[in-house]
Order: sequence, then C-alpha cells, then structure tokens
Amino acid sequence: MHATTVAVDLAKDVFELAFADGQGRVIERKRLTRRAFARAFEQRPPLRIVMEACGSAHHWARRFVRQGHAVRLLPASDVRPYVRGNKTDRNDASGILEADRCGGIASVPVKTPEQQAIQAQHRLREHLKRERTATINLLRGVLREFGIVIAQGAARVSAQVRDALEDGDNDLPMPLRHSLGEQLQRLLHIQADMQAIEQRLDEYARRDVAVQRYQRVPGVGLLTATALRAGAGDLARFRSGRQLSAWLGLTPREHSSGQQRRLGRMTKRGDAYLRTLFIHGARAVLQGARLKHKRGQPLDPLQAWALGVQDKRGHNKAACALANKLARRLWAMEHHGKPFDAHHVSRQPLAA
Repeated sequence: MHATTVAVDLAKDVFELAFADGQGRVIERKRLTRRAFARAFEQRPPLRIVMEACGSAHHWARRFVRQGHAVRLLPASDVRPYVRGNKTDRNDASGILEADRCGGIASVPVKTPEQQAIQAQHRLREHLKRERTATINLLRGVLREFGIVIAQGAARVSAQVRDALEDGDNDLPMPLRHSLGEQLQRLLHIQADMQAIEQRLDEYARRDVAVQRYQRVPGVGLLTATALRAGAGDLARFRSGRQLSAWLGLTPREHSSGQQRRLGRMTKRGDAYLRTLFIHGARAVLQGARLKHKRGQPLDPLQAWALGVQDKRGHNKAACALANKLARRLWAMEHHGKPFDAHHVSRQPLAA
C-alpha cells in the first residue's frame, strides 16, 4: 500500500503527519521537528498534502507546490467538528484527513507572498491605530487632572497638547511637561508611520486593476479594497454574491425547519476586520445619503434604498444590510465584467 494523502497538523516546532492510502486509511504516522519537516517531502513522489489554513500554512503550501505536490488548505473552523476524542496533535491530524473526505468543505486558496504582505500591512496599521488611541487617551487623562480639557477629535489633539505644554500659566510641572512632550512626539511618529503604510497600500492599488475597480463602489475605499483583494483573492471563486457576503459574516443567522424560515442577526463569521471595514463604509454611504436628502438633492436608487431600510429598521441594521448589498455588488461586478452602476438595485430581503 502506498500513501496518496498526508494530513499535517502544523505547529511552531513539532509537526504531526498522518499518511493515508486511497481509501483514507492511515498507514503511517510521523512526528517531526521543524528542520526534519522542511525536508520531509523533498524525495517523495507527488502527494496530496492537506493542512488547516492557520499560521504559516500558506508558506508551507507554496513550498510544497514548488516541490511538485498538490496542496489543499481547509478552514480550521470546518476541521474542528471532525476531531474526535481529546485535543492532541495525533487526533488533529486524523480530523484533517476526515474533513478532507467531506466534499462540502470549500478549500482556502493559497495566498501569494504579496497577498500576505498586504494583510501584514493592514495588521501593522491596526496595531499602530490602537497605539495611537491609547496615547491620545493617556494625554487626555493626564491633562484633565490639571484642569486642561482637550476637545474631541484625534486631529485636534497634537495642536492642543502642544499649546498646553507651551502655556506657562497652567499648573503643569516642568518634569511632566518634558514627559508629555515625549509622548506627543511619539504620537506624531505613530501618525507618520500610519501614513507611510497607507502610501504603500496606495502604490499597490495603482498596480492592481481589480483594486481600482473595487474603489469605484460607494463605501469601498483604499483600505477595504486592498484588504478584500488580499484576503479573498479572486472573487470568482465564490459561487454567488451571497456566498461572498456569507464568507464575510454579513448574512443573517438562520434557524429554519420545514415551512418555517427564521432569520436572525448577522452570523459574524469570517474575517472580522474585513466585515468592520464594509460596515464602516456602509455607514459613510448612509451619512452621505442623509446629507443629500436634507439638502433636497436627488438620490440614486442605492441611496434611496438604504434610507428606506434605515427608516424601517434603524441605522445599525441599515448599515449591515447595505454592507451586505455592497459585497454582493462587488461580486456581481467581477462576475459579469461590468462597472458599478448606482442606478441598478436588485431586490434583497431584509434581515430581521
């Protein structure tokens, strides 16, 4: 008997391998160190290598593909139900083999180094944003203890903190002024680093035609377009716009049986960062539609639909419904090869 498939439970230092024949029976198991695992498939005939789409999976997948093997990555959330018994590396590898036999589990495409780099840029920017928020809150809190109140808005903080440090009539001791000045410089450096990352993302967007098409959709800016391109890859891999929306976690949770269909809140499955960007983009579209409506300016059908949902269901549900629709429209653009048309609005049932 010869092994045709191998399931790999990835880790940092120790890797569990389960080799199976054509009938899915495990005929060999190995437990390898990182150095041994890197050389494990160099001299073997072509195999199907199945792994969870977790940390370092895309790196190993690209490496094994170059060696002539076929690689399949499975979503970790879909593999978990197939793991029997206690949580061990051995059981995890067996669970990956069982999940591989299920035809209903969609594979995760192997990302290119450029896609992973774009995702890493977004993660770095989010880290810097959290650090910026923490620094701003620290400056606000310290100055408030001395009766100095900084106005709301991140854009106003730097100038007002600088004015407070230069004001000789307040009660700030000189040593504290120096410490706060250092924090202010740190805040400026963080903002400069965030702008540098956005500049690099913009350079990537100028080279990618798909990202440029995405940005023509209302509510989809540089961050959403590049994050979607890096995270989802080619949208043609989704069977429909609803599947893309479900992948983003924007579809309603369903609990139906027989003739009764019950739709609940959003599933919130998938990439939380991408889902957040879509919902924030939808909020921006709603805000623009409200301003146009107040000014008496004509609304396009998409804006009119969004305001209608807002009147019936409230702002938050309208933002989620609009984000769902924007994701579907993006898929339709790629599927039909047509540019975005704001005057075309398909009928879509509202989430409960």
